[in-house]
Amino acid sequence: MPATFTKSALLLSLWLGLGQVQAASEPGPTALATRLGIPHPAVIAHRGASFDAPESTVAAYKLARDLGADYLELDLQRSKDGVLFALHDNNLQRTTDVASKFPERRDSPANAFTMAELKTLDAGSWFNTAYPDRARPSYAGLKILTLDEIIDIAQGNPLHKPGLYIETKEPKQFPGIERDLKDKLHDRGWLSPAGSKLAKSELAVGQGKGKVILQTFEKSSLELLQKEMPQVPKILLLWVGEGSIEPKSKVPFAESGEKDKAAYYASQAPKDKAEFQRWVDYAKAQGAIGTGPSATLTKGGDQSYSDLVQPWMNQYTHDQGLLVHVYTVDDAVDFQKVMDAGVDGIFTNRASELLKFYKRPAAASVDQLLKNIGY
Repeated sequence: MPATFTKSALLLSLWLGLGQVQAASEPGPTALATRLGIPHPAVIAHRGASFDAPESTVAAYKLARDLGADYLELDLQRSKDGVLFALHDNNLQRTTDVASKFPERRDSPANAFTMAELKTLDAGSWFNTAYPDRARPSYAGLKILTLDEIIDIAQGNPLHKPGLYIETKEPKQFPGIERDLKDKLHDRGWLSPAGSKLAKSELAVGQGKGKVILQTFEKSSLELLQKEMPQVPKILLLWVGEGSIEPKSKVPFAESGEKDKAAYYASQAPKDKAEFQRWVDYAKAQGAIGTGPSATLTKGGDQSYSDLVQPWMNQYTHDQGLLVHVYTVDDAVDFQKVMDAGVDGIFTNRASELLKFYKRPAAASVDQLLKNIGY
């Protein structure tokens, strides 16, 4: 073998070896989450423990907290008189008795009501009607919660303090809500820097540097959140459809011939690979620490959407130094599927089941914990 070849081969092997060392030293998603103070994998209680109790109410949030969820998730809106509160829908019909309390305003958006008016509504009884197998008489009369009240709940268990995972919901309806949120979190001490010791404590998620995560589907709101709270972790939520990732097919559900919305969404995909990558790149450029993509669920249902957690998608996101928190997954078969695909956390209505899947079961049953908190 010629000497020059031997020397070249040696240099090549050294170069390859160095490349492997550098690749191994690149911070992976677990290391990134640790640096940010975000549990990995994260259990994000979607509107609280909303499978077992009425969404976004005291019962749902206290149950999620006491089960041991890492985050209490909420959709942020603002009342007519400027109070920040939690509600998913644009109007109040699905989850309250607005039709009987304010019949002439039943179709009005929630932000057309003052907080005092919102507090007169029953936000619990609908759950008992919709899910009789999970109904509890004590759910009747539960109220819409202010952000202040949810912060109180998050701080209320000395053994486990979950963080808050807050979505600016339809932010264009609420100009300035990003500033209002910053002011409220600052007033409540949730923007103050935390010591590294607390940030690493499993029992102190709600006191560490990852105690608040902000999320939005809206590019404009992500930019405003970054401007107002550059130090707070942010997630850009991903969706295939108008206002988000451009789909391959623009045929709407009504014209698709599909009778099942879940099947329609499952058939929706990004226009091409580059279109998906553009949204991930945008999230990173605007200071986000991760994305929140949708998933296609095995059993379908009204929370089954486009599959945006395919392994290549998660790998691309990780390669950009971002985390992946998928929404909204409730069954063990899908927990396994999305974890195998490489996600770093899961939004779930069934925090109790996800905690069991992660081998972090609660010390007591859902029934016992509900009784403990008065339900």
